[in-house]
Formats: sequence, C-alpha cells, structure tokens
Amino acid sequence: MPLPSHPLRKLGFLTIGLFDEADPRAGHESTLEIIELGERLGFDSAWLRHRHLQYGISSPVAVLAAASQRTTRIELGTAVIPLGWENPLRLAEDLATVDLLSGGRLNPGVSVGPPMHFDQVKDALYPDTADAEDFGYGRVSRLLDFVRGKPATDFSGVEGFEVFSDRVQPHAAGLGSRLWYGGGSLRSARWAGEHGMNFLTSSVVKAEESEDFAEIQLSHVRAFRAAHPDGERARVSQGLVVIPTDSATPGQRAKYEAYAEKRTPRTATPHGPARMMFAPDLVGTSAEIAERLYAHAAFREIDEVAFALPFTFEHADYVQILTDLATGLGPALGWRPSAQG
Repeated sequence: MPLPSHPLRKLGFLTIGLFDEADPRAGHESTLEIIELGERLGFDSAWLRHRHLQYGISSPVAVLAAASQRTTRIELGTAVIPLGWENPLRLAEDLATVDLLSGGRLNPGVSVGPPMHFDQVKDALYPDTADAEDFGYGRVSRLLDFVRGKPATDFSGVEGFEVFSDRVQPHAAGLGSRLWYGGGSLRSARWAGEHGMNFLTSSVVKAEESEDFAEIQLSHVRAFRAAHPDGERARVSQGLVVIPTDSATPGQRAKYEAYAEKRTPRTATPHGPARMMFAPDLVGTSAEIAERLYAHAAFREIDEVAFALPFTFEHADYVQILTDLATGLGPALGWRPSAQG
C-alpha cells in the first residue's frame, strides 16, 4: 500500500436521516443516536444532508440543536443547506443560536442555486417574489455578512422599553470562520476561496476540464486554495460514499455490493447539460479502501473528510459502517480518534 503524504487529520461522516412518513420521530431519533455513536467512536464531525418535501431531514439546524444537547465534543455540520429555500437573515439567527448552544461546534455548509423543482414549489415558497429572488452568490454573501456581524439595518438603540441591535443577535463569535461552501465547479471553488469560506467537495462535480473524477476534484481543491487568503492552509473536506466491510455480515456485504453495483453505471460519463459526474462508491475492507483513496489525486491533497453514509440502509448497517470507519479505515489513513471531552 502506498503511504500518504500526511495523515488524515479529521474524520467525519454525513447522513441524510431518512424516516418513515407514518413514524417520522423514529427516523430522527435514529439520526441522533448515530451522532451520539459517532462521538463515542472518536469521530471529529457529523454532518446532516438537507431534504425538502421528501422523507429526509428538512430542518438539519433544528436536529443539530438537539444533537448539541446530547453530545459534548463532536463538531456538527450541514452538507449542505440550499440557500434558495432560506431567508439569509433568519438563517443567520438560527445558526448563531445553535452554535452558542453547542459551545461553538457548528459548521454550516451551504450552496446556492434555485430550489430543486422550482417551477413546482415557487408558488408555495415565494408566491409574490419568485421572479425577483436572487439565487446566485449574492444570497450566500448576505448570509456571510449577517453571520460575521455586519449591520443588517441602520437602526439600533432604545425604543420605549425595548433595545434593538443593528446586527443579527445573538452574535456567535467564530462562526463566521466555520462557514463552508458546497461546490462542484471551478467557479464555485474560486468564489468560496475569494470569500474566505471553507470548501466542501463531494461525490458530484462538473466535468469542465476533464472526465476523470479525481482530476476534476483536484482542480477544484487547487483553485479554491489559490483564491483563498490562507492558501494551502485553507480547509477542504472531501465527501465520498465509503462502505468498509471488515465486520459486516455476509448479508450486509451482499447488500452493500449490490448497492454500489447499481450506482456504478452513472459514474462512467458526464450527465445532462451541466455535465455532472459522480464518484464511484468505495466498498471493501479498510485496507482495500485505503489503497484506493491513496491512489485518488484529490484525496492526497486534503487532510479531512466527511464520508457519506448511503441513503437507504438500516440503522444496524450504519452502526457497523461507522464502527469500521473509526476502528479500521481511519487508522489505516493515519487518523487518531478524538478523546471524549
């Protein structure tokens, strides 16, 4: 096995938090239990996906508020909140509140663009302003300003018995440096770097200069750091679907392999007008996956990851996968589990 240029510094995981419409509490509780397990296993971070009008977590900030009271150390992130569904000022208030409740552990990841299926939801979401909404980078710029403490209004002071602030309250010092942009293009990578954000690169990218996934992702990492004030020290987290099988039962291995095999054809060529490319899922023993990661051009340039849990597995499967990530794959990549606080 080739040796990494430097050990993996931060190991995280990402989950979508699926639930049954007939019993949604059970699915949310399962997600919280998985986050608690992640902390016990020494993971550095746990991240939640975001789904609207589906059977996955629609309010990750609220779920992370609950997780903040059931954990003490693990960092809590979103990957990612699509800002097309959000009012940046109101979101800034929610993020600051949860960051304070967590003791400064929140890592909000966001993205821009129109909401998915916008033509079908715009009348419910923006009945009077759909044609005027800005779904570009300006929306995340507003969020950055509000989180970082820039004025939201020109009024402050006392009015009657009430005291008003000209910036978002509460203000969470440090949260502005823990904002992440989830991007899959060179333009997004550069924009995130220029605005001093951290960068989340996932298993989906745009095939702009190549049709080799690892080469594309590497170009994004380098473009981001070239534009960032911190240069090579700028934080990048890589997210791939990774399924170690060290302690899996034969039935679990068969399910995991079938899942990956079904999704493999989509990784062969770019898709659609945007030429989106998908990374292959990594299934195998920790040693096998480590070897494949060391051969991955983008992985060799990062030192933190948020490996994605597959969408449709059972709670027991996630327990097995997380346990193998923490006890097998992580150490094989040079990572050391964090101590309990």
